[in-house]
Amino acid sequence: MHDPDPPFRPVRRRKGYLPLEDLGLIGDGTTAALVGLDGSIPWMCLPRFDAEPLFCGLLDQARGGHFTLAPEDLVEARQRYIPDTGVLTTEMRSTTGLVRVTDALALRSGADLTDDTPADRSELVRSAVVLAGTVRLRVDMEPRGGARASALFSGLEVRPSRRPDLRLHLRSNRSLTGLHSTHDLRRGDRLDLVLSWGRFHRHHRLDTDAMLERTIGAWHRWMAHFDYVGPEELLVRRAALTLKLCDDWTNGSLVAAPTSSLPAPIGGIRNWDYRYAWIRDAAFAVFALRRIGFRGEADAFLGWVLDAFEYSRRPLIMYDLRGEPVPDEVEDGELEGYQRSSPVRWGNGAADQLQHDVYGEILDCADQWLLSGGEIQPELWAGLSKLADTAEKAWRQPDQGIWEVRSEGRTFTYSAGLCHVALDRAAQMGERLGLPGRIAPWRASADRLRRLILEQSWDENAQTLSAHLDGGGVLDASLLALPLRRVVPVDHPRMVATATAVAERLSAGDGLLYRYLHEESPDGLSGDEGAFVLCSFWLVDNLIGQGRIEEAEQLYASLCARASPLGLLSEQINPSTGEFMGNFPQAFSHIGIIASGVNLARARTRTPR
Repeated sequence: MHDPDPPFRPVRRRKGYLPLEDLGLIGDGTTAALVGLDGSIPWMCLPRFDAEPLFCGLLDQARGGHFTLAPEDLVEARQRYIPDTGVLTTEMRSTTGLVRVTDALALRSGADLTDDTPADRSELVRSAVVLAGTVRLRVDMEPRGGARASALFSGLEVRPSRRPDLRLHLRSNRSLTGLHSTHDLRRGDRLDLVLSWGRFHRHHRLDTDAMLERTIGAWHRWMAHFDYVGPEELLVRRAALTLKLCDDWTNGSLVAAPTSSLPAPIGGIRNWDYRYAWIRDAAFAVFALRRIGFRGEADAFLGWVLDAFEYSRRPLIMYDLRGEPVPDEVEDGELEGYQRSSPVRWGNGAADQLQHDVYGEILDCADQWLLSGGEIQPELWAGLSKLADTAEKAWRQPDQGIWEVRSEGRTFTYSAGLCHVALDRAAQMGERLGLPGRIAPWRASADRLRRLILEQSWDENAQTLSAHLDGGGVLDASLLALPLRRVVPVDHPRMVATATAVAERLSAGDGLLYRYLHEESPDGLSGDEGAFVLCSFWLVDNLIGQGRIEEAEQLYASLCARASPLGLLSEQINPSTGEFMGNFPQAFSHIGIIASGVNLARARTRTPR
């Protein structure tokens, strides 16, 4: 549960690894790092989110590498964010004293985080101060594959063996004899470390207080735009910050998660690289962020989607952060995987899948772009018109669906629904602005497709819409998203029945939902998985639309209570233990916190108490 002032607790490990719930996220709009409750940084990719990790102990605690700043004889610890920032503090108690480490990826002086410009300094700040007693503080910096260090000005020049492209500089206010050192400190003493890459700051005065103050100020200025009054306000604030930490501030893209290959479940093979930008994630993020005051980020995402589509000249389901194709998927046999769950993968093989929902995602983004005051040039409109023409026929063809199954394709109801979205939004834009195109045929086709979805996927015996257009009563939680995308009305009797069926038949217990049942919907991969967090937020939204506000409030509260003490959520949750699974933190899950919170807040104003 999110707790701005958490108690100290023992540091736990499972098979040598911290649980995901005991990791915090810091970032600078170019990359991100995870900071452990034990003072370690087991994950950081340089110089970008999708580059090879410098520290990769998250995926192999023995060989992956880490950057640890922690007391010897660690007993217990707690983590807190400085409110409304991406700056994290970790307080660690040893047998002899208490130390606080403040971690941040530093931001430039005066940085405006609403602007689509780089704000990073290419510097990681780690500042430790002893709060009580005496502490023997240990510094261990181990890039994956090792590194060579040599004295340089006020610190060390570090050359990682695997990354000849990286020239690192580690500065300190105390003497560093190498990448491994210990420092005996007492109350009031400090140890400041700054790791730089790219442009060095070695001739600058080492002033971590000023660096942290400027970084905190930039975050506070950004959060001044936050506009939300409703349930779980503190968690919604943190969700907005987490999405910003997953945002590439220069390009306007959004990584699905800043991590790769975290398994769902432990010991399984469903380990994927999520450090790329999915069109559907951007579409959902735009909807959420705009409603809590962050129009700049929403417009940046929309612009990035349209730029990527125009640049690639064909609709891809995901791109790298610069709008280019995602690298081919490869397995890394050197790393054992988180909690020994192999394989570790880089790149994503789903990038070339056929997924018909992408047509609706792009055209929906274009419609939102226009509604926000943007313009669409004739060349782009010509490309969007072709997408609408493609969607008009594509829904009849099997695809891999929203969940990117690695089995033979099917005619998914959700994919057909997003083809409806493509036709509907194209017709809307054409009607509203008098644009050229097959406006009337698109509108007619959209209306026919909506009726077909309600009729053809309906299973009378099961009393539900089905995952596939040929009916059969097989369920998929993506059906809950149909009213959210304005495909079918949320209060349509068949949609109400479907929401009930999903809540009952895909239940993982205590409000959690599976995406689908593997015995009913084989996806080409062995093993099962956990409950998918976003699906439960979709159920909250359906309950709200049906007027079942109290049930929606209870479900929303129970889901929010599953966040970590830092207010972070993973992709999935183990329904038996409550443990986090899958890539972390997951943008989709935090989008759910925001969107459902906004919907509940609006429903409260309409519903007499």
